[in-house]
Amino acid sequence: MFETLAALDAALTRWVNGYAGHYGALDAVMTYIASAGVPVMIFYVVLLWWPKADRLDVRHACVSAGAAFLVGQAINHLLILTIHRPRPYDAGLTHLIVERSADWSFPSDHATAAASIAIMFLMLRQRIHGAVLTAFALLIGLSRVFIGTHYVGDVLGGYATALFAVLFVWTLYRPGTRLDAALTNIF
Repeated sequence: MFETLAALDAALTRWVNGYAGHYGALDAVMTYIASAGVPVMIFYVVLLWWPKADRLDVRHACVSAGAAFLVGQAINHLLILTIHRPRPYDAGLTHLIVERSADWSFPSDHATAAASIAIMFLMLRQRIHGAVLTAFALLIGLSRVFIGTHYVGDVLGGYATALFAVLFVWTLYRPGTRLDAALTNIF
C-alpha cells in the first residue's frame, strides 16, 4: 500500500510540475504565488484587524490564525528533524524553476502556514474571509509543486499539520476569555 501511495504521489507531482518551464507567464505567476503567497495572506489578515475594532469575532480569528500559524511551524520543524525526505528535484522527479532549498521536503512549511490561517478562519465561521484564504492556501500548495520544490504529499502533509495546529489552538484559545479580551482589544 505504501508503494502505491508513493507512486501516486510521484505521478501527481510529475503531472503538476510537467507544466513548469513551458509557459513564461504561468511560471512567473506560480513563482510569485510560491514565494509571496504566505506574506500576502498575512497582510490580508492584518488588514482585517484594523477597520472594525468593534468586530471582536474577526479579531479573535486573526489572533487564532496567528497562533495556529506559529504552532504549525513549530510542529513542522520537529517533523523535518525526524523525517528526512529529499526534495523531488533531488530525486530527479521534477524540473526546478527556482533556487534549491536547503532543508528537507516533508512537510511543506508554506502549505502549513497558508492552511493554518485559512482553516482557522473557516473553523471560526468567518465564511467569506475563510473562502478567500482557502483559495490562497490551495494556490500556494499547487504552486509549491508546480515550481518543483515539493511533492504533492508534502503539501498534503502540510495541510494535515495545519489542521492539527488549528485544532490545538481552537481547543485552548476560546473567545470571551480574559486572554481573548486582552488580545482582541489591542490597538
